[in-house]
Amino acid sequence: MTEEIILKLGQDAIRTTAMIASPMLLGALVIGLIISVLQAVTQINEATLTFIPKMIVICVVVLIAGPWMLDVISHYTIDLYQNIATLVRE
Repeated sequence: MTEEIILKLGQDAIRTTAMIASPMLLGALVIGLIISVLQAVTQINEATLTFIPKMIVICVVVLIAGPWMLDVISHYTIDLYQNIATLVRE
């Protein structure tokens, strides 16, 4: 294995992880921002107020984007396993 192959494998792993995590993170970010604005407007200073809405949004996002996320990780894993023989020889 050369250094280029190892770096490409690492980049692919990070890219796949970011693709899978981004819908959940963006959903949590948006709902957190909305709740924070509402807290600022109403002057409610409760730190635990955002927890339940974020959990609900993350569950909804997983239900909606779950098949796509599973497809991305399965394609990555299949490609990785199919290329193991060529990666080890180089």
